[in-house]
Amino acid sequence: MNPWIEEHADEQLALLKTLAAIPAPSHDEGRRVEFLLNWLAGIGIDNAYADEAKNVIVPFAAPDAEGITIYTAHTDVVFPDVTPLPVVQEGDLLKAPGVGDDTANVVGILMLLKYIKEKKLVPKDPVIFVLNSCEEGLGNLKGIRQIMKDFGPRTKEHVSFDGPYNFGIVTQAVGSERWRVTAKTVGGHSYAAFGNPNAIVELSRLIMKLNEQEVPKKEGVHTTFNVGTISGGTSVNTIAQNAEMLYEYRSNDREHLAQMRRQFEEALESVRSERAEFSLECVGERPCGGEIDREALERLHVRAEEAIREAVGPEGEIWKRPGSTDSNIPLSMGIPSVTFGLYVGDGEHTREEWLEIPSLAKGLQIGFKMVLPHFE
Repeated sequence: MNPWIEEHADEQLALLKTLAAIPAPSHDEGRRVEFLLNWLAGIGIDNAYADEAKNVIVPFAAPDAEGITIYTAHTDVVFPDVTPLPVVQEGDLLKAPGVGDDTANVVGILMLLKYIKEKKLVPKDPVIFVLNSCEEGLGNLKGIRQIMKDFGPRTKEHVSFDGPYNFGIVTQAVGSERWRVTAKTVGGHSYAAFGNPNAIVELSRLIMKLNEQEVPKKEGVHTTFNVGTISGGTSVNTIAQNAEMLYEYRSNDREHLAQMRRQFEEALESVRSERAEFSLECVGERPCGGEIDREALERLHVRAEEAIREAVGPEGEIWKRPGSTDSNIPLSMGIPSVTFGLYVGDGEHTREEWLEIPSLAKGLQIGFKMVLPHFE
């Protein structure tokens, strides 16, 4: 296995550079989908297909198989670019927006599939590989929702390759709710209609109310909120008729998430008046974990830790943490799920994201350790 990884290191790096340059905003992953299907066909995998959510699926399972293990990595990136993304190599560093999160992990799955195909391995139990869409931001986990809709009742466990392995293992689902809040007023000329209600001011009242709220606290639980964007108005000499913001709250506890919604609703009610009309649109909702077989979940965690341990060595630190990932959906359905990555890097969700090229080999070792026990 290790000699194969070394022999294919240049191919893996070249593939990563190619794929990282292909733009893939959430809901607009079609360019990568086309590339992936062509690449898979080129190595002799003729049963790969894309579903209606733009997930690329490679099944090693009968259509009616039970007890499926699903491995995923998401194809979308947070950046809205629809022209090629810049990819730069500087020594042992590879830099590009989204190069690690999650393009390197997509390439990791592709290299695993190449190995399985070249070695003519056959599954001992049902496995499905998915290069899924819409993990980021307002993608709202559309891709994994579709996968769980199609395969969830027959799924034994799910592994999401996401982020770098030096960030540890995501073992808890951080739930969130995201809202677009719009304020509308009569507005008018800044001089002639002075005194008319201003949508920006009215929306600001709500923002200040939210900023003053107390977040619920409990040991082992982290709850947050954020006003991410605000926009509105027409010009400096116009009293704003419209303003909007995007607001979210997160928690790894269902009760806290529900409390944050109540506090949001109360804050909104407190600023409602004849001066402005407020409207709401839920633009994202990610669930916390549900009832689950704790022993089965712990076994999956142990497998992940053992795989990473071989890469980081006996003295390397591996920690467990909550996170908002594709694992939220299976965990909410009671399906054991874990998230971790196949590279070392940092700067995710920035245009300065980077990864260490030598870590890709260790990442593949981790992937092989997880996947090969399913094959013979």
